[in-house]
This record gives sequence, C-alpha cells and structure tokens, in this order.
Amino acid sequence: MRADTSVLESGIPAIDISSENDLAPQQLLDAAIKYGFVFIENNAAGIAPAEIERTFELSKRFFALPRQIKQEFSIQSNAVGTNHGWISQGAESLDPSRQKRPDVKEAFNMGNPMEGKFLQKMPENFQMHEETIAGFQRACHELCQRIFEHIAVALGLDRTWFSSRHEFGKTGSSSVFRLLFYPGVEALEPGVDVRAGAHSDYGSITLLFQQRGQPGLEIQTQEGQWASVPAEPCSSDGDHRSALLPILVNIGDLLEDWTGGLLKSTVHRVAFGAEIADRYSMAYFCDPLDDVELVPVPSNLVSDHMKKTGKTTRRDGKTLTAKDHLHMKLAEALKQQPA
Repeated sequence: MRADTSVLESGIPAIDISSENDLAPQQLLDAAIKYGFVFIENNAAGIAPAEIERTFELSKRFFALPRQIKQEFSIQSNAVGTNHGWISQGAESLDPSRQKRPDVKEAFNMGNPMEGKFLQKMPENFQMHEETIAGFQRACHELCQRIFEHIAVALGLDRTWFSSRHEFGKTGSSSVFRLLFYPGVEALEPGVDVRAGAHSDYGSITLLFQQRGQPGLEIQTQEGQWASVPAEPCSSDGDHRSALLPILVNIGDLLEDWTGGLLKSTVHRVAFGAEIADRYSMAYFCDPLDDVELVPVPSNLVSDHMKKTGKTTRRDGKTLTAKDHLHMKLAEALKQQPA
C-alpha cells in the first residue's frame, strides 16, 4: 500500500544544460527557487548510462552480502571518517521526531578518493573496482561543477564562483557518495512506516540516481502535501523520455542558507509504493571545502531576497564555515533523536 493515497505529481522540470541551450542557467535557477529539484537531460549529463548501471550492479552485490561481512565495514568500525561505511537497516531515522520506527533501508557511504584511492576500509568487491567507483564519483562531481557554473551565471556572478569552492579530490571536504538499498518488504503500518523519513539534505547539491520502475521518492509542497517524483520523467505530452537518464538534482540546506533562502532546500522522503519490491538508488552529496566561509553570495538577487525576508548567513553573530554548517546540522539532528 502507498504511504499516502493523496500524493500529487511534482511537476519537476527536465533541463538540457548543454552549451546548445542558452536558457539553461535561468531555467536551473528558476527550478532551484520554485522546486529545489530538477532533472538533468541525458545528452548533457556527461555520465554514460552504462557507467550508471555498472555502479548499480556493484551496489547490489554489496548489499547481497551476509550481514556479518557487511558489519566489518560499518560506520562504527571506520577509523577514517565518522560518516563513511555501512549503515544497517534500523540504524537510521531521518525524521526521528515523527517516526515511530527507523527507516527501512541500508546504506554505504564513501568519501571522495584521493588520487583515485579510497582512504576508508572497503569490501573486496569495491576494492576490485576501485577505479570504476572513483571514476564515477569524479564524473558526478564534474556534473555538479557544471550545474554550479550555470547557477553562478544566472545569479550574475563569475562562472567559477561556486565551482572554485567545491574542488574534487582534496582533503577537507565532506562530500559523500552514498549507495542505498530499500528491501522489498511491506510496511508494518501503511501510512506510518517509510523507507526514508522526511528530511532535507545538508550540503550544497545532491545528485540522485534512480532506476526505472522503482518509484517512491516524494517531495513536500509549500502547502505541506506530498508530491510524487517519477523515477523516469515524462515529456509534456506524458510520454516517457527514453533519452533521459534518471539523474535528479536537488538543492541542500547549505546552498539555501548561503543564498539567504533564495534557493530552496526541499523536504523529501521515500515512501512505500503500491508494488513491494527492492529499490536501489545512489546519491552524490556535494559539499564545499570545509574551510569555505559562508558569507552571503555576492548577487543582487540574493541581497534583495535577504532584505525582503530578513534572513542572514550568520549564526550567533559569526560567519560559519562549511564544516561549521555541517556540524550545526548534525547537532540539530541529534537533538531530535528520541531519548
């Protein structure tokens, strides 16, 4: 059964960000302001479908391993980073203040590789394909950089204003690549149990890779209703666009705060669908370098919005760094955890 039978369709647009589309910067900005989400078209994403499928296959092989093997790579056992490693089912609640039970999912988090090598402890399956996974992460980051450049242009900034603050393969970055598995089980309590609780992402932007025929993602509208997001977007006449890769981009809390609330970090969740089947997805969470200061983005659009709303990028009278912002968000989430 669905988690919510009154779910609407999201209407999230699909945009071609190639050089052939001169309107791409403004279209991206409009989507970031209105929805906080946008689909990126296949011919402009720069990530081959075969590359996506190959990474999905590696993910499926890992989650199929016995629990005792996956446990060797748990977040708790990782000495390199507290946010790297395997998260077991039942270990995470993304909406703890409202959830009766934890999320029905597993995850595996990876930090950015350094010179093509991962610093964290990795299972044999990933070690054997380290070059493939590292290459996929780099391709994800390059797509993020292209998106940042378009947003910068639309805001009247130098094209590299955001991208220069989100460099790849450097120490001091909290960017994370996350593999996700939602097992095909039925909700104990339809309408209450969720695969991933309502939340917004912490960082700048997120790339989400879904598989065709595996729906479940929903975004919260300004009216507080839930709108379903298709795994495969449709054209204006309702036909599926086979040329589209299911690459979905969403704005995170940091970029919303950095732009004084102009860009929208939208609350979303993964609900149980009508068909109870396994669901896999992959997310690349792109964050700035840790020491980047979140001074207001020097755009007239941003400053005008901040004057209207009275919002500020400062907290307790000080300017946060990207690392400060992440720690603040983690502390807020910890406060919501039930005693």
